[in-house]
Amino acid sequence: MMSYAFHFRDVFAAQDALLDGLLLTLQLTATTIALGFVIGLAVACLSVYGGLWARRVARGYVELIRNTPLLVQLFVVFFGLPSIGIKLDVIPVATIGLALNLGAYAAEILRAGIESIPRSQVEAGVALGLTRAQIFRHIVLVPAIRNVYPSLTSQFILLMLATSVASQIATPELFYAGSIIQSRTYRDFEVYLVIAVAYLALALLLRMLLGLAYRLLFRRS
Repeated sequence: MMSYAFHFRDVFAAQDALLDGLLLTLQLTATTIALGFVIGLAVACLSVYGGLWARRVARGYVELIRNTPLLVQLFVVFFGLPSIGIKLDVIPVATIGLALNLGAYAAEILRAGIESIPRSQVEAGVALGLTRAQIFRHIVLVPAIRNVYPSLTSQFILLMLATSVASQIATPELFYAGSIIQSRTYRDFEVYLVIAVAYLALALLLRMLLGLAYRLLFRRS
C-alpha cells in the first residue's frame, strides 16, 4: 500500500504570494458585493415599478446572466471591451464581470423581497403623508432586505467563492496565486489543500460579518 508524504514547506515558502492573492480576493469580494447589490436593486426596481419595456429589459438581463456560465461572461467582458476601444486592467474587468453576475441573482432576490411587502403597508404610508422616497426606504426597502437577507448573504458568499473563476483571465487572486505556486513546486495536493482551507476560512469569516451586519442594521426592527 502506497503512502503519501506531505510537504508543505515549499508551499508556505511562497506565503507572500498567497497573502497577496488572499487580499485581492477580499478586495474583489467587497467591491463586487457593493456594485452587484446596487445593480441588483436597480434591476429589481425596474422589474417591479418600471414600464413594460423597462421590465422586459430587466427580465432579459436576468435571464441572460442566470442562463450562461460565469466564465463565458468574464470572457465576453475581457475580450469584448478592448474590441470597442475600452482597455482595462484585469482587476477592473473581473470586478465588472462578477458584479454583473451577482447583480442578476441579487435582482431576483430583492424583487421577491419587494413584492413580499403588503400593499396595505404602502397605503398606510401614503395616508400618513410620507413622501415616495420615505415610503420606499422605510416601508418597502428595509423590510424587503430583512425578509430576504439570508438568501442575499448566501449569494454574497457564493460570489466570494466564484472569484476563483477570475483566475482564468489572469487575475492574481487566491486561486491564481495557488496555481502559480503549484506550477513551481509540483505539490498539487498540498497547494490546493491550503487554498481550500483558505476559502473555507474566508467563507466562515464573511458569514460571521454578514450576521453581525444583520444585527446592527435590523436590531431595532
